[in-house]
Amino acid sequence: MKKQIDDRSTEQQNERSMNIDSLSVGEILQVMNEDDKAVPFAVEKALPDIELFVEAVVRSFRSEGRLFYVGAGTSGRLGVLDASEIPPTFSAPTSLVQGIIAGGPQALTSAVEGAEDHYENGVDIIDEFLVTENDCVLGITTSGYAPYVHGALKRAKEIGAFTGLLICNAPKDYDNVDVLISAVVGPEIITGSTRLKAGTATKLILNMITTAAMVKLNKTYGNLMVDMMALNSKLWDRGTRILTHLTDLNYDEALSRLKEARGEVKTALVMILKSCSYETAKKQLHQAAGALRKVLES
Repeated sequence: MKKQIDDRSTEQQNERSMNIDSLSVGEILQVMNEDDKAVPFAVEKALPDIELFVEAVVRSFRSEGRLFYVGAGTSGRLGVLDASEIPPTFSAPTSLVQGIIAGGPQALTSAVEGAEDHYENGVDIIDEFLVTENDCVLGITTSGYAPYVHGALKRAKEIGAFTGLLICNAPKDYDNVDVLISAVVGPEIITGSTRLKAGTATKLILNMITTAAMVKLNKTYGNLMVDMMALNSKLWDRGTRILTHLTDLNYDEALSRLKEARGEVKTALVMILKSCSYETAKKQLHQAAGALRKVLES
């Protein structure tokens, strides 16, 4: 009988790819594609726990709290990636969602060996980022092991923050965790390479957490990204097209009004549809907690 490499499923050998080194490129891609199809089903099973964490994040945001991702390696990089995309997408302050990676910024582009093994560094980083009881902290570790992540969760829990843990292996009992999100993706095509299915599942879940939270914070109108800021030519074009879609203006007219609104799509829509000034539009949105639908239907 073959000895098992590790009891964690992501560290076991995948029977689909035992002979991957003898396959053609096309066959390798087919095997990977077939195996990747299991990821959404693993995420689906975790939806109830993802929901619990999102609800906590929304409560935190409404109490002027923040969301922190804490991870190492691929997990940490994905947390930083998701956090960095929130400000331009939803006109949110950069402090609202923050990604922390073991080893610091250097670890984003190169491996910092052993960074995830230092429990005390995880404890210290929570104090360094001034985490409070109003915040949420999500630890991300595919294996469920990373001492750095558990150190961060311990300190966050001591402070009174709401804590979650995202793993891609079978759930176990963990201390200092309010919500455990477990997406069991199974063995990787390349044994132990958790940048593959585990990384995909992690990206999907982080997308869900921040997107759902932003929707509940009135950052969209239907499925339109109306709370975006036009910061480059692509976003000016997108914002202008949203205005033409929701109003009777042609492209040039919509672009002109968007410029009057300082690149703020949501503000421009109120100015156009309610025939008001920039200042009045901003005031109405503020009074409605940013809910465009509420402003337009009032």
